[in-house]
Amino acid sequence: MIKADRNLKTHVIEILSQSFENNQSVNYIINPEGNKQQRIRALMDYSFEICFMYGAVYLSDDKKACALVMYPDKKKFSFKSTLLDIKLLLNSIGITRAGKAMSRESAIKANYPNEPIYYLWFLGVQNDEQNAGIGSKLLKEIIKDSQIQKRPIYLETSTIKNIPWYQKFGFSIYNELDFGYKLFMLRRGDEIPIL
Repeated sequence: MIKADRNLKTHVIEILSQSFENNQSVNYIINPEGNKQQRIRALMDYSFEICFMYGAVYLSDDKKACALVMYPDKKKFSFKSTLLDIKLLLNSIGITRAGKAMSRESAIKANYPNEPIYYLWFLGVQNDEQNAGIGSKLLKEIIKDSQIQKRPIYLETSTIKNIPWYQKFGFSIYNELDFGYKLFMLRRGDEIPIL
């Protein structure tokens, strides 16, 4: 896997926007009015920037899959992050939906431990390359990276068919939240060997 730089931002946003176009969790957050694809792209742009500042953005060696990783303990208040939050609110979520989005985010964060974690925010594969093992290879490399850093991985998914895939790599469901759709919270400790 390779660590992405800003030159690859457009490519990463394209992969993630396509991968998450029909995702329940993403569609719950974005404003349904107007151009849906544009609002998803704005969310992915925001996520890229936050992970670039407080985590890492990775691509598979062939650049057909990507992952956004954040280290929540490193996220600090800054002028830039505040501007990004405002931009997200205006371009993706919408002002009238801000309370709904913040309530969801608070409910999720309340389930994280008070220790440094490796938060896998998004993992996506180009649509025409899915089910070819590219995502699995990238996830194995993500797991190795989390083990080197001695940080357990946490993530959420609203896509039920993804749960057995994550479980195959040692993840387990530790909680479920209900937002009108089920959001499954998964974790993987850094002590579990890689398959």
